[in-house]
Amino acid sequence: MMLPQFYIDDIIKKAITEDINYVDVSTDLLIEPQQKGNAKFLAKADGVLCGLDIALRVFELLDESFSAVVYKNDGDKISKGDVIAELSGKTAMLLKGERTSLNLLQHMSGIATATAQAVECTRGTNATIADTRKTLPGIRALQKYAVVCGGGKNHRFNLSDAAMLKDNHIDAGGGIENAVKIVRSKLGHTVKIEVETRNLDEVQQALNAGVEIIMLDNMDNETMKKAVELANGRAKLEASGGITLDTISSVAKTGVDIISIGALTHSVQAFDISMKIEKPHTLGF
Repeated sequence: MMLPQFYIDDIIKKAITEDINYVDVSTDLLIEPQQKGNAKFLAKADGVLCGLDIALRVFELLDESFSAVVYKNDGDKISKGDVIAELSGKTAMLLKGERTSLNLLQHMSGIATATAQAVECTRGTNATIADTRKTLPGIRALQKYAVVCGGGKNHRFNLSDAAMLKDNHIDAGGGIENAVKIVRSKLGHTVKIEVETRNLDEVQQALNAGVEIIMLDNMDNETMKKAVELANGRAKLEASGGITLDTISSVAKTGVDIISIGALTHSVQAFDISMKIEKPHTLGF
């Protein structure tokens, strides 16, 4: 999965502008502009790395003399104490870019780590882990990239990717079969239809309507097992709603095809990575 550089740079520039504004009072008063420095990215926990190139790009945009030696790559498993990369450049720019760089790296690595944990819980089943549209505004593609780094798959990126009829669509559209009929009559041939269902009766209605994907919303495991038997391969089944690391394994064993988890992106814990600058021999004044 390749993210376009202009998209990444735009996010970084906005973040740097927000953080630095027009002056870094601490750094600009303390550090001489041409002072050189070195630093390291250090892992402070075990997990999956994601966003390193983006984190390093922060410094590249601030300092044309910046360079890095990289020891780990996106998708790699890292352990507490690992040196992820060694950084070299103007000390002032290392200091100015530190927070923005770490914010992106810690957040994306947190998503990749949480996704990898969820994927591990489904091992031995046919279920795949997917994200949702419950993302932070402006960085959806970064978050979805992190899910892929953790071994998951992406749900639709936006409302244009697929027709997904949720409960409010269905209630407003006169029921599942009527809503699907209307949408299908106007839909392009390349776009799939997914329907959210709340019970087995609605699953049957979605099957009768011939949709490609059926979401099983907040159903218990026994009901999902019955839904799998009812569908019998006629549609992909997606389990969603309140699924945690403690329950993923049992959900996967029901036979569903997809388990979507909003918490992977909307409330994930940041992964602990620090940046340590090497002490210079002398400070310039």
